[in-house]
Amino acid sequence: MPNDIRIGTAGWSFPRSLDGFPAEGTGLERYAAVFNCVEINSSFYRPHQRKTYERWADTTPADFRFAVKVPRAITHERRLAEAGDLQARFLDECGGLGDKLGPLLIQLPPSLRFDVGIVERFLIDWRKATAAPTVLEPRHPTWFDASAEALLRSFEIARVGADPAVVPAAAEPGGWSGLTYRRLHGSPAMYATSYDDGRLTPMVEQVASEIQAAPTWWIFDNTQFGAATTDALKLTGLISPRPAG
Repeated sequence: MPNDIRIGTAGWSFPRSLDGFPAEGTGLERYAAVFNCVEINSSFYRPHQRKTYERWADTTPADFRFAVKVPRAITHERRLAEAGDLQARFLDECGGLGDKLGPLLIQLPPSLRFDVGIVERFLIDWRKATAAPTVLEPRHPTWFDASAEALLRSFEIARVGADPAVVPAAAEPGGWSGLTYRRLHGSPAMYATSYDDGRLTPMVEQVASEIQAAPTWWIFDNTQFGAATTDALKLTGLISPRPAG
């Protein structure tokens, strides 16, 4: 599968009974033998030492990439305000991934409204600290208007296309057009429902259209019952079917 198409899951846990994975190795090594990317969500809840990120990088193939979720201490506790010290720590830690570092994911709490002053100050500080590809997943309806879109574009911040979507506009990626990033949380039951009910096949055309414009990430977050892995495997197979025989 071309490296500008990345399909994976939130975290690298998967049912050990699934076929197609090597029998030996750590969970990450087995996962990375099949997928070309992963989204690290554990960084949202707790810090990881730089040497941990370095170890993860060392045990994955050269073309593998990690998206990393920004800590909730920045997004949910400080709510994007005066978080420079936390940003510096996080960026130093995940910098251990080296050239395997992919997008940094900023997921906002549903209660966080768009406030241009707070957001602009945060993004100024963010871009002073890092030039890394960055995606934002806002979850309050006030983020989906022209002024918010313009501000994200000005700082080269892509907006996640999410399912389920808090408003219709949230279903499609927005903001900076240099990166496309989708997060499929499962619907109608978040984190639980599989997309293997006829919805995966139309996604192939969406992926084909999106990669014409920008590198594209599709992350399945419906992990509660293992559907994320099977959905990601099936979509990968639909895009890059294995030769017969």
